[in-house]
Formats: sequence, C-alpha cells, structure tokens
Amino acid sequence: MSDAKVAELAKQVHDIRKPLNRISMQAELIKLVLENNLPPQKAIEAVDKILQSCQDCSQLLENLSDPSA
Repeated sequence: MSDAKVAELAKQVHDIRKPLNRISMQAELIKLVLENNLPPQKAIEAVDKILQSCQDCSQLLENLSDPSA
C-alpha cells in the first residue's frame, strides 16, 4: 500500500472515530440521567445525538467502501 493510501486510510479512520466518540459521550449522559433521576428531556436529546452520530458514521463508512461517492 502506498504512503498516500495509508495516509488517506488513517484520515478516514480518524474521521470515523469522531461520531463514535459522540455516541459514547451521549450514552454516558443517558446513564447519568437515569442514575440521578435527571429530567428525561436530557436523555431524549442524547438519543437524538446518538442517532445522528450513527448516521454520520454510516455515511463515512459508505464513503470508505465507495471512494467515488
């Protein structure tokens, strides 16, 4: 694999980690809401962010599997 391809792959892996980190952080927030009896709206907002991050991650993976897209 050429250096350019390795660099591009590393960039794409980095880009995919961003939505995965958002998912993890929002899941932690939901856990805190449930454990501490906080307003349910916070959990709903976190779930919305998780769903958006999943879509973002799916799009990045689709782009990775089809670079012409």
